[in-house]
Formats: sequence, structure tokens, C-alpha cells
Amino acid sequence: MPSNHRIQSFVETVTSGDFVGAIERFYTPGASMRENMAPPRVGRDGLVAWERGVMGAFKSIEAELVAPPAVAGDHVAVLWRFRFAPAEGPERVLEEIAWQRWEGDFIAEEQFFYDPAQIAA
Repeated sequence: MPSNHRIQSFVETVTSGDFVGAIERFYTPGASMRENMAPPRVGRDGLVAWERGVMGAFKSIEAELVAPPAVAGDHVAVLWRFRFAPAEGPERVLEEIAWQRWEGDFIAEEQFFYDPAQIAA
């Protein structure tokens, strides 16, 4: 079960914009991430590479914590709002719930739930 301090440190890392650092410091080596019902991406190194690719596709990305994380044992739910600013065109906003399973103080599994229509808008 993650400590409240560890969860808060994770949230602060993400909201500071250090998305790669969050993965490097808070995920297990074999961690997985999954978008809605898509197949999971597995392995911290691959997750870092994926995140760098996403970041490179935008001029800027900002993260905001919408509500305090909900914690139930080894599971944490976080409601995020992300603002994606492309090099050209309008900003996009995505709200998602990240459902995480922690092993001690590290995230082992994470699944994102969001309305895909937000991306197409």
C-alpha cells in the first residue's frame, strides 16, 4: 500500500510537468499502462520511450489534479485534466481517471479511462 506522502510526491511530479521523471521514479520495472480498453504497454523503459514520443508531439502539455486521489489499499484513482498545446492549431483538453495498482510505493499497473471524443474534438 502506498504512503500518502508517496502519492502526493507522485502527483506533484506529474503536475510539475515531469512526466518522464514520474514514470522513472514511481513505476516498477515491469509496470504496465493501458489506454481505455487497448492492450497494455508493458515495461518501464518502453513507457518512458512512449511518453517522450507523446511529449515530442506537442509544444506543451500541462497536468492538473482535478480532485484528491482516492485510495483503497493498493489501489489509487486519480482524476486528471491535461491540456495539450500542439505546434499549430487549438489546444486540446482531456480529462481522465487513472486507475492504479501499487506494489508498496511503486505503480505496477495503470489504466486510463476517458471519453475518446475528447481527443477528436
